Amino acid sequence: MTERGYRIGRAMTARAGRTYYLAAGLLPADRRRGVYALYGFARMADDIVDRSPQAPAAQVAALDALAAGLTAALDGESLPDPSLTADQWALLRSLAATVERFGIDPATFGAFLRSMRMDVPGTAEFRSRYRSFAELHDYTYGSAAVIGLQMLPILGVPPGGSGGVSYDDVAGGAALLGEAFQLTNFLRDVAEDLDRDRIYLPADHLAAFGVDEEVLRADVHRGRPGRALRAALRHLIAINRDQYRRTAPAIAALPGRTRPAIAAAARSYADILTEIERSDYDVLSRRAVVPTRRRVVHAARALLPAG
Repeated sequence: MTERGYRIGRAMTARAGRTYYLAAGLLPADRRRGVYALYGFARMADDIVDRSPQAPAAQVAALDALAAGLTAALDGESLPDPSLTADQWALLRSLAATVERFGIDPATFGAFLRSMRMDVPGTAEFRSRYRSFAELHDYTYGSAAVIGLQMLPILGVPPGGSGGVSYDDVAGGAALLGEAFQLTNFLRDVAEDLDRDRIYLPADHLAAFGVDEEVLRADVHRGRPGRALRAALRHLIAINRDQYRRTAPAIAALPGRTRPAIAAAARSYADILTEIERSDYDVLSRRAVVPTRRRVVHAARALLPAG
């Protein structure tokens, strides 16, 4: 069952997380499987929220079933909820094995599922607009930062730190990298998110360039960004690039056997910003995608010795 779960996670990563799948291939095999389990779980929850045709109440019930299933798997119990499919249970079993193998903090999964509920109308946590980066952080901590923290044991970062950098500083960089990935997604997926009635870009930063929800909806309806939205995106890309820059010391401090995977993922994801710029900030009629060949180049360069 556990092996089946790892295979399911691998297939989900290959299908929906191409950058992560390529980067994970640079990891030792046992650690690579842990990434597949983590990604598979995150993808499974995200699919419930974003791709399920179910009503919000059913989405919440499905998230609750995942939470109960993970608790049961961690405790070595049998399938707790008949609504979970055999594939979901297998993936949860592989995730529980990963948590035990690497000593991942189980509380991080509760934080992740809380952020997933923030996307579901009718929940106590629901939120679809964010006035500032401080408000947005309440969401991205669970949706992205904790995934960086979950990765640290898989990457082999010891409690005392790594590469002359304290554990807290490496963990801070890992959390920030997760949030940088998330902001890149928000910048790329403006139209898709608005179609789900969500605006993740902070309202105060948009307003500084004359963009409010009416302007944003008009641009989406027209299918191309106006001057104000392009200026706002340019500004937010600069913030996003600074996030990636500030993660560099933590990435450099990772153990040599796992550092290339994270370096490659960071370079490939940051390159999405370049693609947005090359399209003249058109995130409304096309999806910015980094060509596979360039992602392979990033992976190859990450394997080169530093200096």
